[in-house]
Amino acid sequence: MEFLSKIVRVHIPDYLNSVPVPDSFGGFLDLTAGQWLHLFAFSGTVAAAVYMSVKPYLDKKDQKDQLVNLRIQKESSKVVNMVDIEDLGNKVCYCRCWRSKKFPLCDGSHAKHNEDTGDNVGPLVLKRKDV
Repeated sequence: MEFLSKIVRVHIPDYLNSVPVPDSFGGFLDLTAGQWLHLFAFSGTVAAAVYMSVKPYLDKKDQKDQLVNLRIQKESSKVVNMVDIEDLGNKVCYCRCWRSKKFPLCDGSHAKHNEDTGDNVGPLVLKRKDV
């Protein structure tokens, strides 16, 4: 723990004090090539750290774990299922979790999905109204 304490209390402040940040804009003109290099290295490191911290929030589309549909009709650009309303019968349940092996019909896979992810998705239930 002493090692970490020394880094935080001694080395980091010493390094930050060594970064050549001028007091005014005119001071940038007086920097040497070595000081510019030091300043660019420090700035690049800070920029990279900020970028890596923010990147997960900016690129959610690129993250595989953000996909809803993991396996159904992946060769299609869009999954569309058409159902004739006359063929529905008295009650039908449609999958909304995209995990059903009988997709687009629900097979109860949402229960495991909800347990694994903490989600609360359930089926779309269509029921014929008694007249």
